[in-house]
Amino acid sequence: EVQLVESGGVPVQAGGSLRLSCAASGFTLNDYVIGWFRQAPGKEREGLSCITSIDGRTHHADSVKGRFTIASDNTENTVYLQMNSLKPEHTAVYYCAAASLGDVGYVKKLLPAVTYAYWGQGTQVTVSS
Repeated sequence: EVQLVESGGVPVQAGGSLRLSCAASGFTLNDYVIGWFRQAPGKEREGLSCITSIDGRTHHADSVKGRFTIASDNTENTVYLQMNSLKPEHTAVYYCAAASLGDVGYVKKLLPAVTYAYWGQGTQVTVSS
């Protein structure tokens, strides 16, 4: 059974950093693309970053380039999202999601939410001013 569990969301002050974790089970990271998304109250889910562990390729939304980094640890079957220079408007629930490379093929860009078949429950990030 494919499962994703996010963690690491805690209150943080503006300008601070957080590292979120997405622990995967039931599948091998090399066979999937993992994406990170966030959803603020009343807003649509926003794609942030994605990674294909098999080749280490990453893609980021323009809004987070230079501030967010995505990385995978295949020994831990975990994907991380390092977030720096956080702002109050980044307050949201952050989700990780997985899609089989057999279904989506070669990943050349940030994939939309509809691409992903599996989702975690989310972790709350609150950035105070």
